[in-house]
Amino acid sequence: MKYPVTPDGRYFVVRGRLWRTSNPALPPEHRSALTRELMRARRAVGVALRADDTDALQAARAAVDAAKTALGERGPVWWTDGAPDYNRHMAKNSPYKDWYDGLAAPD
Repeated sequence: MKYPVTPDGRYFVVRGRLWRTSNPALPPEHRSALTRELMRARRAVGVALRADDTDALQAARAAVDAAKTALGERGPVWWTDGAPDYNRHMAKNSPYKDWYDGLAAPD
């Protein structure tokens, strides 16, 4: 499934909420390696939840956070123009409102 991406490429939208995209300046090989780490960590979260292992869950969630931060999806913003971060904000309550309102309604 392809989600709409804001015109500046900083966010994609899922159910009206803005989510920060990965840093486009990351070299493709590095982005790929970080994405593999993220997927591995997400699988570990599921394993820990099914096993009801709180220590493993804490470690897995920390690994997810580290991968997302390295990708630029969390932590300091990757753009340099000083614009604020609207990650996890509703598009309708952000400067992207007019762009979002202009998107075609899903079928």
